[in-house]
Amino acid sequence: MNILVTLDANYLKPLKTMLKSLFLNNPNEIFNIFLLHSRLRDEEVEGVKAYAKAHGSRVNNLKISDESFNEAPVLFHYTREMYFRLLAYKLLPEDLDRILYLDPDILVINPIRKLYDSDFDDYFYAAAYHDIVSIKEINKVRLYPYKIDAYYNSGVLLMNLELLRKEADEREIYRFIEENRQKLVMPDQDILNAIYAKKIKDLDEKLYNYDTRYYNYYIFASNGKYDMGEIINKTVILHFCGKKKPWQKRYSGKFHSLYKHYEKLAESE
Repeated sequence: MNILVTLDANYLKPLKTMLKSLFLNNPNEIFNIFLLHSRLRDEEVEGVKAYAKAHGSRVNNLKISDESFNEAPVLFHYTREMYFRLLAYKLLPEDLDRILYLDPDILVINPIRKLYDSDFDDYFYAAAYHDIVSIKEINKVRLYPYKIDAYYNSGVLLMNLELLRKEADEREIYRFIEENRQKLVMPDQDILNAIYAKKIKDLDEKLYNYDTRYYNYYIFASNGKYDMGEIINKTVILHFCGKKKPWQKRYSGKFHSLYKHYEKLAESE
């Protein structure tokens, strides 16, 4: 399976934890991991390579030069790295037809094969949106007049690379940014939704992008059915969305103990 990660040095430790959960809960799989970055040092990359190799998988180093997006507009404190996910189809080897992007602030707690093999049905991407009314409505208003029915989370993104190479146009992204600079809050995710919302296939958020902040909401919305037992047995991806992260001091989220368990396992190697 092809896996894509993009990050800087600040996320190396969480990346190792995420990878540990991926390897441990998919013991019979071999992963071809593409590390897309612009600022990691050689020794940092080698450390990730060695870690993956020890688990029977491989890391491909894709260092992007600062000149790669010279024509691309940059927003406030966001750098050109925000384009890495959106233009991954241009940066990855042409012999890849699909890849699964995963944020470093994720735990993979069950087998991922079914997600990876999902049919695209002529969509560019497969992703989940968090079905919370306030979030959906705020983003519909904020990204008006671009019509979106849902606001997809870009932290778990199955990419149809073959179709993207044929039909996606990076100039559309650059044009959108120039015209909407003032309203973009999470630029790459906003761009993904405004331009490609109709080309994204829905994934079940409870299975493939469970937002750990909303445990009580999921319980309520499922009439008590989707409890901790269901999560541990069925959910594939836990996503620690938001500014507060489980590797930070003073974090006290519902799944903090589970995260620290995988973090400890990763650090012990």
